Amino acid sequence: MHKIGVSAIKLHKFSNHGQALVDDLLVVEEPLEIRIRYGTSNERKELSLAITMRTPDNDFELAKGFLMTEGIVSSNEDIISIQYCVNPKSKEEVENIVKIELATNVIINPAHFQRNFYISSSCGICGKSSIEAAMIHCKPIELNSSKIESKLLKLLPEQLRNLQIHFKHTGGLHACAFFDTNGQIELIREDVGRHNALDKLIGAHYSINKHAPFGLLLSGRISFELVQKASMAGVSLITAIGAPSSLAIEMAQNNNICLVGFLKAEQFNCYTFPERIA
Repeated sequence: MHKIGVSAIKLHKFSNHGQALVDDLLVVEEPLEIRIRYGTSNERKELSLAITMRTPDNDFELAKGFLMTEGIVSSNEDIISIQYCVNPKSKEEVENIVKIELATNVIINPAHFQRNFYISSSCGICGKSSIEAAMIHCKPIELNSSKIESKLLKLLPEQLRNLQIHFKHTGGLHACAFFDTNGQIELIREDVGRHNALDKLIGAHYSINKHAPFGLLLSGRISFELVQKASMAGVSLITAIGAPSSLAIEMAQNNNICLVGFLKAEQFNCYTFPERIA
């Protein structure tokens, strides 16, 4: 049975009127192991690549997005298949292990992955040995003439709130979305980890598209690893309801990405490439 991202519980609610036993919904958080199979057709090998704490749902998109943002694959053609482990050793492993079969032309150097990525729901870069390792695959976004009106950016937070289905019930999920130059949200994903939500979004987008998305909207702050992932996906504009870090701004500047923070209906801050906003 396919797992879902929310769980029903009973809790004691305390208020000025006393206490009461009430029903509520919680965000589910479980580990997901990502394994890859690679090599020539005559010599296939398996490697446990990463373990991430995520909200169950859209796991195949998450796995695919992770491989893309880590520079392990670059297109749909690099992936033959994605499936759950068919022979789990325990009930805890059911739908918590994803296997990705890579094309024979994908080159993998196991020495680069001697230490598994471990990714908590609060930090997307815990498995990296250095900042340089995270930045190695990033290339500056190709400059183009695409712009968006500032009034359209200001409408995005309300759009996002209206589309955050699970957040409405739990209050415990991050969300991210791709939007076009008309300020319309095209795709959204949620997860307990902000980096997982973005990997899910990128995996979903490139499952049906070959062109890079225009803009990315984040429900929280802008951290370095989110800019890194967006850069790998070819995003030229990142907006967020929260604040950016200094390293996020530096990476956006170096990779030709327009960066907007503190996005509200009344105002926002632009940290890099303001000429892309009309």
